[in-house]
Amino acid sequence: MTTSTAPAAGPAPVIPPVLAEVVRSGFVEGHHRGSLVVLAADGSTELALGDTTSPVFPRSSNKPMQAAAVLRAGLELSGERLALAAASHSGEGFHLDLVRTMLSEHSLAEGDLQTPPDLPLDPVEAESYLAAGHVRDRVTMNCSGKHAAMIAACRLNGWDPATYLDPAHPLQQLVLACVERAAGEKVTAVGTDGCGAPLMAISLTGLARAFRHFVLAEEGSPERRVADAMRAHPEYVAGTRRPDTWLMRAVPGALSKMGAEAVQAMALPDGRALAFKIDDGAGRALGPVLARALRLLGVDGDVVARIGDAPLLGGPVKVGEIRATF
Repeated sequence: MTTSTAPAAGPAPVIPPVLAEVVRSGFVEGHHRGSLVVLAADGSTELALGDTTSPVFPRSSNKPMQAAAVLRAGLELSGERLALAAASHSGEGFHLDLVRTMLSEHSLAEGDLQTPPDLPLDPVEAESYLAAGHVRDRVTMNCSGKHAAMIAACRLNGWDPATYLDPAHPLQQLVLACVERAAGEKVTAVGTDGCGAPLMAISLTGLARAFRHFVLAEEGSPERRVADAMRAHPEYVAGTRRPDTWLMRAVPGALSKMGAEAVQAMALPDGRALAFKIDDGAGRALGPVLARALRLLGVDGDVVARIGDAPLLGGPVKVGEIRATF
């Protein structure tokens, strides 16, 4: 007689809770699950929904750490230029003009960028861009400011600019160190972001800690310089029609950065912070979830209502909304 032993069952996966629901004509037609963490001013966890300790790809929410890395590499950036180095810009004219200026200032050409050719991220800008007869371009891609800063840092240090997107490149190793320092945890996986740059995985709790680290960093440190530039020039971090810009303009000292696949991180100047990810990557749930999380932190007002407004239309008429459920 033979016997077999079934493999030991591992821990049950965490099923993310519903963070937002889609309501049309009074009928709930869909749900968006996700995980969210809120940190108190002292850094302790005030609220955790779902899995906030397993690694995720923060996508462009990692950009402040990438911008801090180019400063640690010795590149001198400040003001709008430093904000643009941490940006997912909308592709508005002032964004594209400054990317080209930064390239010229460092004796770089648009062809040095290894961003994929793309349309402006903002739909209004994309329509205007196409109507003017333009085509997808490397400068127009929303990460072009970050890439311009990365290549300039390579030139400054004598590092190979042709391989600046290799995870083993000295610049990317510096980014890795900056991410781990700010998050207070090790990077557990390295992937490739949509722009081609290495992408470091940390937990949502680590991401919230990183934003807290930036706003509380010593004045004049690379992290604080990045935070200060982003907060002083939020339109260069995002664009005139983007929630990150609205929030940083309206809430003194707030640092905010979204990422693809529905990731959001934010910190207040006293150290309170949050990070979340919508599991299905639906960006339409970002605003309602962010607005609800802000209210839990005691932040309210017109800007929060504006961020949280996610109407559903039936023809030209509002017939429903996407709303937070926690």
